[in-house]
Amino acid sequence: MQDNSALTALGRGLAARLRSEREAHGWSLSDLAAHSGVSRAMISKVERGEASPTAALLGRLSGAFGLTLSSLLARVEADASGAGRLAKAAAQPLWRDPATGYIRRAVSPAGFDPELVHVELPPGAQVGYPAIAYAHLRGQCVWVLGGELLFREGTTEHRLAAGDCLALGAPMDCVFHNQSDSAPCTYLVVVARL
Repeated sequence: MQDNSALTALGRGLAARLRSEREAHGWSLSDLAAHSGVSRAMISKVERGEASPTAALLGRLSGAFGLTLSSLLARVEADASGAGRLAKAAAQPLWRDPATGYIRRAVSPAGFDPELVHVELPPGAQVGYPAIAYAHLRGQCVWVLGGELLFREGTTEHRLAAGDCLALGAPMDCVFHNQSDSAPCTYLVVVARL
């Protein structure tokens, strides 16, 4: 079940939040490009809502701001809904990675710590994040709800089946990979911020 209006609203909010984070740091587009390794042209397109950022690109941008991807998206979600203690299923913000089609649902109320994020990773899809995307976390767990997940943490591979839960170690480059060619992999990420 996908709510395209929720996805569109989150995309607009994300563009505005990226610009406000950049401006709060006193950075030009060139400054953010230098800190993130993302081209100035791509950042400009994302901020204007002309390009949908991938998960990997958002990981680089959030890391440059000293935030995790989850923290950045939580700020977008808080902007959109206002902080509250109840996150009704129909109002939980969705975001789709345009490169892989993965769907991220913010389950917990915006700003709640720890944060709960439900992810559906399509068959054959993989998403990589640089170590900087995890640098500002107290801890993180991945709990597989359905399917199988190959999780690479640096050079270490973890094969996780439904019900398996992995606590991540020190920040390093990571890859989430659904090797199935027919079934999605669903998992819950629990993020505790510093």
